Amino acid sequence: MDSRIISLASGLIGAALGAAAVVGDVAVLGAGAGLAALIAGIVAFRGGAQHHEAAPATAVVPGAELDAARRRTADLEAEVEALQESLAASRDAVGGTQASLTDLGSGLFTEAYFHVALESRLAAARRHLRPVAVTLMRAVEGPAGDTVVAPPPNRLADAIRETIREADIACRLDDGTFAVVLEDTPENGAVWTTERIRRNLVSRHGTHTVWAGIACYPAHAFASEDLYRQAQSALAAAQDWRQDRIEVAVSE
Repeated sequence: MDSRIISLASGLIGAALGAAAVVGDVAVLGAGAGLAALIAGIVAFRGGAQHHEAAPATAVVPGAELDAARRRTADLEAEVEALQESLAASRDAVGGTQASLTDLGSGLFTEAYFHVALESRLAAARRHLRPVAVTLMRAVEGPAGDTVVAPPPNRLADAIRETIREADIACRLDDGTFAVVLEDTPENGAVWTTERIRRNLVSRHGTHTVWAGIACYPAHAFASEDLYRQAQSALAAAQDWRQDRIEVAVSE
């Protein structure tokens, strides 16, 4: 029974016995009232002690969240550092010109950022034992036929931005392919996210044909280059179809 109910009942009994003792001038009733009050006090004390003993268990959650936030911050700092090194190398390679992080046509990140970010996310996934998925996408207006017309880059870019999470990364590669890095996402989650992107595009801009290739760490590859290559192969297989198609890489 709840200790609060026991304490309340004991207190009421004590009050009744005390009142009867005063009216009837009976010492035994007065003793009974004192005993009931003592029981109420003991039960209340034990209930409070149990409450204080249980309190530290709930305090574990903020600490765990703080540790997760610190790990996430460390991962992002490593990613930024790697990106800065890559940009410095790109700047030196083109004679001191600062490389851009943003694709002008779509507003998404560039291919240079994609490769650095993918390597960084895989390094974090290895430390924390989390899956990572890469989706490569291409789209054309209307049904696929002998003549295909590529839509403006911002169409698919907007559909991607509205679908993925803040922790995910969306890029447009140099050849026009759209690449998405899905953090903490296995194969089935990547397929569903890609399908949602396709539905978003169609609902906003009418009929489009979308092809996608998906590769996941650690199911299909362990290194970033191998994962990207697997996604490319899956996309090529998807483009063999004249309709919407999502292909998943084959485990090696």
